[in-house]
Amino acid sequence: MSGVVAAMRRNLLSCTSLARHGMIALASALSIVSEPALAGDLPLSEVISAWLDLNHQEFAVLTTALSLLGFTVVAAILLMRTRVKATRTELRLRQDIADLQVHADRLRALLFAEPQVLISWAAGDSRPQISGDTALLISQEALQNSPQRILAFGTWLPPEPALQMDHAVDALREAGEGFLLNLSTSNGRAIEAMGRAIGGQAVVRIRELGGLRRELAESNLRYKTLQEETELLRDFAAAAPWPIWAKSPEGNLRYANTAYVRATEGTSVADVVRRNLELLETDQRTDMSRTLNDSSSFSARLPIVVSGERRIYDVQALKLGGGSAGIAIDASEATQLRAALQRMVEAHRRTLDQLSSGVAVFDAQRRLAFYNESYRRLWGLDQAFLDGQPDDSSVLDRLRATRKLPEQPDFRAWKAKLHEAYRAVEPETYTWFLPDGRAVSVVTTPNLEGGVTYLFDNVTESLDLARRFDGLTRVQHETLSNLAEAVAVFGSNGRVELFNPAFAKIWKLSEEQLREQPHIETVESWCKPLFDDALTWRALREAITAIGNRAQVALKLERKDGSVLTCMTMPLPDGATMLTFQDITDTENVERALRERNEALETADQMKVDFVHHVSYELRAPLTTIIGFAHFLSDPSTGPLTPKQAEYLDYVTKSTNALLALTNNILDLATIDAGAMKLELGPVNIAKAIEQAKEGIQDRLATDRIELKVDIDPSIGDFTGDERRVVQVLYNLLANAVGFSPHDATVSISARRNEHRVIFTVTDSGPGIPPDVKDKVFDWFESHSNGSRHRGAGLGLSLVRSFVELHGGKVRVDSELGKGTTVTCDFPIDQNAHRNAAE
Repeated sequence: MSGVVAAMRRNLLSCTSLARHGMIALASALSIVSEPALAGDLPLSEVISAWLDLNHQEFAVLTTALSLLGFTVVAAILLMRTRVKATRTELRLRQDIADLQVHADRLRALLFAEPQVLISWAAGDSRPQISGDTALLISQEALQNSPQRILAFGTWLPPEPALQMDHAVDALREAGEGFLLNLSTSNGRAIEAMGRAIGGQAVVRIRELGGLRRELAESNLRYKTLQEETELLRDFAAAAPWPIWAKSPEGNLRYANTAYVRATEGTSVADVVRRNLELLETDQRTDMSRTLNDSSSFSARLPIVVSGERRIYDVQALKLGGGSAGIAIDASEATQLRAALQRMVEAHRRTLDQLSSGVAVFDAQRRLAFYNESYRRLWGLDQAFLDGQPDDSSVLDRLRATRKLPEQPDFRAWKAKLHEAYRAVEPETYTWFLPDGRAVSVVTTPNLEGGVTYLFDNVTESLDLARRFDGLTRVQHETLSNLAEAVAVFGSNGRVELFNPAFAKIWKLSEEQLREQPHIETVESWCKPLFDDALTWRALREAITAIGNRAQVALKLERKDGSVLTCMTMPLPDGATMLTFQDITDTENVERALRERNEALETADQMKVDFVHHVSYELRAPLTTIIGFAHFLSDPSTGPLTPKQAEYLDYVTKSTNALLALTNNILDLATIDAGAMKLELGPVNIAKAIEQAKEGIQDRLATDRIELKVDIDPSIGDFTGDERRVVQVLYNLLANAVGFSPHDATVSISARRNEHRVIFTVTDSGPGIPPDVKDKVFDWFESHSNGSRHRGAGLGLSLVRSFVELHGGKVRVDSELGKGTTVTCDFPIDQNAHRNAAE
């Protein structure tokens, strides 16, 4: 604009002279033209041309120049007028701006005359402009780095108002919805938050309420709260199932709820109020009015007829400034429950009185309200004392005085701790060890209505049993743990309940696995790599899980690793089953070796017996021939013999007789051993049998100078037996005694008889039998030569035992080294009775 003005200024200056002259001429022309006479007669151009004395060409040039000059002048004038106008407008606007600034400052001063904060959001701008006293809401230190922190309403408002403020601001910015909130900040200031949409901006003003406005806001808030409470109470009263009413000071019904309408059989609330229907009877209303006149409240349990049914109600009424209000609560069920509770309490009292446990109930005042007979007997308290309802402390003091409480170093502190039960919630359990040796379990149970119930049980025997049980359990555990035998107990559900380390070791199982109580089928799967016999495992499963036919099962398990186990199942009384396993691999090997050895020995022994039997039969024929020829030669009819021949023949006769006797003995033993020996039973004269045996050893007695003493009762009689075998027994006993007796010694034989047996005793004074040989004297071919002058085949005593046992008798040897030996044989008197008893 300034450039255009400067150019026009230069053009204006260049045309100044021409313009001056032109203006003068133009003015003259205009003055001429302005003359009316001239102007009305000639055209303007001709007048001007005539006035200037110009021809038409010159006049045309002049006219053009004047036109250009006029345009320039007009343009300059217009430009100058525009500039002047712009200057004036600028000056006016500046003045207006100054006035507006003064006005704005006046308005700002007026706006912030009281503490408040303005927050404004321009359209499309999410960053607000914040002005005002922000310290009203949040400290300056918190706003120093982030002024936008004031928009975090939760930093200066409680949670619920902050959420309410967030929702109001969001509604203002999004939909232009204004709001007005009265709030309290976290530091207790009362503020007013107002939001409006103004000129395309969302503006929120927050200011502190004070004075009349604060009182008005608080009044509005109280009014709103009271209104809400009133509506809530009205809704509650209308929905309450109990009749509720309100009356004027004159006693007229002003309000009733739906339950009151139903109770009085009205049609509606308005109908009940209009007709002034009463719920209570006349005398009941009179009593209530009298009571309300004397005091501010009335309470009574009254019978009321509702819907034709008489029920019990708890009626409560209050005297109010504008009359009275009342409520009737149905207490029929409560009354019935109270009566039932009373009956239950009485039943419980009777039950508690029959308990063996001592029961004492103390009320909220710590006085004895109930006790049973067991309680009195347990502590030995006087009934009159207990019936006087003593307090808890008095009872404890009396028990302490009679030394029936545990000895305490600080009895007061102990009693105070016990009395904490009156303030406790959960029961407590104690064990009192009394000076007289008793142990008493004490349970203190707080009562809901106040007080404490004490339960006393004499647990002396229980503790002793528990102590014994624990001891037995430990002994059982230690015993099982140290048993070499593997033991496992399976419950009735088939799961492992108990095991010892030997069980885990013998089956190569983990103790951790067994502690998880696996089922027998699981244990079977773990043990199958060592033993996989389906029938055996089935028998074990049935023995463990079977309900009926719980019998012991004995099994032998030969495992894949070559070991042999014996297994025994033992049913237990509680339904469980005990399994025991014992490794008998070594025993089995030894038994197998012994069995094989025994079989070999039996075979050898049989061979020996067969050999002896065969040889004995083979020897009898030549012996018989030799004996026959010896007798033939010794017969005088065969011719005389020289003395030497007779001596030799005598030796041959004795030797062959001894050899024949030995052969007969061997044959007898072989026959007995083969079970083919038959006794020829008959009457046996005892004295005659002893005499025959004595004759057989006469030559030995004479040769060794031994005296034989016979001690028998002449009237001993006889008994049933095989006489030849009895004589053979006595002969062998006497021959054995003579053989072990020294020269000039004495051998005695005696016979005694009782009701059932005949007893023969042969005693010698020989050297006796050593203890290590004593048990072998009756074996075949066992010859004890200690102190004997005759060495035999060792068959005499074997035959004695065999023949005596065939008769059903017994043989006993009593011997002492250096003092001799006594052999006793007893025979049953009646062989038939003996055989029947044996059968």
